[in-house]
Amino acid sequence: MKAAWYERQGPAADVLVVGQMPDPEPGPGEVRIRTRVSAVHPGDVKKRQDSFGVGMPFPRVIPHSDGAGTIDRVGAGVAATRVGERVWCFGAQSYRAFGTAAEYVVVPSSQAIVLPDRATLEQGACLGIPGITADRAVHVAGPVRDRVVLVQGGAGAVGRCAVALARQAGASVVATVRAPSDVAVAQRAGAQHVVCTEGLAVDDLVARVLAPAPDGVDHIVEVAFDANVAVDELLLRQGGSIATYATGGTPGPIPFWPLVFKNVGVFFLGSDDFSAPAKAAAAARLTELLAAGWAGLGVEASFALDEVAAAHAAVETRRIAGPALLRV
Repeated sequence: MKAAWYERQGPAADVLVVGQMPDPEPGPGEVRIRTRVSAVHPGDVKKRQDSFGVGMPFPRVIPHSDGAGTIDRVGAGVAATRVGERVWCFGAQSYRAFGTAAEYVVVPSSQAIVLPDRATLEQGACLGIPGITADRAVHVAGPVRDRVVLVQGGAGAVGRCAVALARQAGASVVATVRAPSDVAVAQRAGAQHVVCTEGLAVDDLVARVLAPAPDGVDHIVEVAFDANVAVDELLLRQGGSIATYATGGTPGPIPFWPLVFKNVGVFFLGSDDFSAPAKAAAAARLTELLAAGWAGLGVEASFALDEVAAAHAAVETRRIAGPALLRV
């Protein structure tokens, strides 16, 4: 099969290789997917860069955890009727060497999710990392029906998924965005109230977020813990919660006692390590959204497999807000 891989970490143009490898075969409980599209997320870029200092987990890595295609073979213990299913997959390169940047990928059967008829492969391929992260961030502190959820960074990939999932769960959703051009993006995702933070003083930001929620916010999905935790404390009501999945840098002073006095719960979320039931529940809710007509994340940039380094560069330099897609 044709595949992209790296055998050392570093700049995309220096370490990513495209060539031929043996076709993989599914083992017990696994399926093989004929990959059509492979998504490039910031997490994939960070693994290739070794941003977290963990080194090469395997001698050779085919990158990318998310993708979509058609199941063409199944391993022992998997129903033969799965062959021919259009699926999206997640976690292909989570604690595994070979991800979706290849003509074939093998994943556990539970990580290959049937696409609704109305959904495209492109919509499904983008879901895994941002969608499952967003689902956990929305639901980790308990039910959000009839509660106020604030999504910080509502125009990003995780943010848009979080907005849609919170609305699906019956929450009232407020979102913040950094630029005026992002307001419509968060609104299309389903946010009922959007605050653009550009040029806003803290007092004005707090006032605008609390305008539709005068008693305070119940739960916050947080993209920039270092920058926002102090403001989050001001926005939360007694017994509120924060679910954070990213930070722009090392957090500075944390308002410990104000958070304590409000009995705030803080959840730190790493998507590779969510429990299997949490991932399954997230996949089911995301698929329900697609079946209901949710547009998903959209595709801003598409590349051929031979252009994998350019795809990584587009994500790494943030020239695009969402994932890049490789057409395999």
